[in-house]
Amino acid sequence: MKIDWVALGSVFGVSLVATVVLVGLFTLGIIGLSKQPSAAGQTGGGSVALFRGGAYLCFALCAAAVTYGIYLIVT
Repeated sequence: MKIDWVALGSVFGVSLVATVVLVGLFTLGIIGLSKQPSAAGQTGGGSVALFRGGAYLCFALCAAAVTYGIYLIVT
């Protein structure tokens, strides 16, 4: 049995990068949803909406990446 070390390294590298990107996107989504206006009297409605929209975008990108991965596995 011969192991193709270059292919194994390539799969490891792509998996590592994909994992870091997905975890980073999910973390940004969680941070975006946790942003609340400060209690010092600032409404900050526009910035909260911007953070919430960015969070939803991050979650959508995570869902798209997972869906694409499942598509690659099935086909």
